[in-house]
Amino acid sequence: MGNTSSMLTQYDIEEVQQHCNHTFSQQEIVSLYQRFCQLDRNGGGFISAEEFMSVPEFAVNPLSQRLLRILDGLNFKEFVAFLSAFSSRATLQQKIEFIFKVYDSDCNGKVTFNDVLDVLRDLTGSFISEQQRQQVLTHVLEEAGYTMDSSLVLSDFVKILGNSGLKMEVEVPVD
Repeated sequence: MGNTSSMLTQYDIEEVQQHCNHTFSQQEIVSLYQRFCQLDRNGGGFISAEEFMSVPEFAVNPLSQRLLRILDGLNFKEFVAFLSAFSSRATLQQKIEFIFKVYDSDCNGKVTFNDVLDVLRDLTGSFISEQQRQQVLTHVLEEAGYTMDSSLVLSDFVKILGNSGLKMEVEVPVD
């Protein structure tokens, strides 16, 4: 499975399915493997940041640089685990854990006011002012019972997003 020129065995497919908590069918895993092999241009079994940036939809994503921190150097099993957060079969907990990783830029298990502000800056660009971003964020945090000085941990994200009806779904084309 490490060498992208090889084919997936039934054992490989089942192992990947188990690794991603069965969020993808066996057919979807085979399709994802084909896409992984296309992205892995040097055939080394890992996808580099440069290879991810070759995907136009990814390159224009305002959060692409944050996502690259998570993505750079993924093997196939890690690639599928990453994408599993976007599966319709992923649990809300799995989706929230993914979002938390995106916001936790220094990987210390905490998200600060400035971490969230940085993501808002990435998402809004020059469409709103820095003052407006800070006001919106302060209001949202206060509504949820937090302050600008709060450091949010994963359980806080679960509390805030747990009843949000969060949708993060991507369809995997199956040939």
